[in-house]
Amino acid sequence: MLVNKIFKVVLLLLGGIYILLQGFAKEVEAAVLSAVILLLLTWFYSNKSVYRSKFFTSFLVVFTIAQVLSAIAWFTPKIMENETDYLYYITNILFVISYVLLIIKTISQLNLKVVFSELTVPIIVLIVLDVFCVSLISGTTEGSFSYYQNILEYTYNAVVMALLSFALVDYMYRNNSKSMLFLLGTIFMAFSEIIQLAYFYILSDDSLSFVYAFFLVMAFFFLYAQSQYKVTEPIAAYEDEPLEVKNS
Repeated sequence: MLVNKIFKVVLLLLGGIYILLQGFAKEVEAAVLSAVILLLLTWFYSNKSVYRSKFFTSFLVVFTIAQVLSAIAWFTPKIMENETDYLYYITNILFVISYVLLIIKTISQLNLKVVFSELTVPIIVLIVLDVFCVSLISGTTEGSFSYYQNILEYTYNAVVMALLSFALVDYMYRNNSKSMLFLLGTIFMAFSEIIQLAYFYILSDDSLSFVYAFFLVMAFFFLYAQSQYKVTEPIAAYEDEPLEVKNS
């Protein structure tokens, strides 16, 4: 138990160092460290967690592979303007797949019949907001990408927003600590992705690098925290209790 606690503290310290490296624009060092942290986290979760989920394990594995490839990209020859950056496509597709795995994990835990019957209006509102947000976010970077890159980025943004929406639906349906932690994790993940997009393609501000790195670390903190809870039945938000009438 003590070794596990020390390992968690080490991961948190490494996460803090990663945030500082990004804040000081040490992107190569930060990319390598983030890959190392994710490798350690994936190993720790797969071997030490009591409540292991095959979908969450798959998410960690795929996300880690994508992060490792992202780190390797810093050491590859620079892609010329007329060349195709295959590593860019492979890495981003892997990130998309990792988020899809989290969505599948969330859906597999839902009673869809009950969810659609009880949360019809919120789901419709979320769909409208998702379409609006994805179009707005993707529209800000249209001039920075080629046709196929635009399709990939639009898909990427759509999947991230879908993950956030499913996490919110899961929380409204399940109403427990695990779903709340998962929702917080996806919120931090979504904002990290949005800020990262702004940092790379809109505003080259080192403070944005610091913020998206902090949000990414917090996202994995909450995602790991929720993975330590067992999936349980939904908790009612309130219960109607009959009033006792006393005879005078």
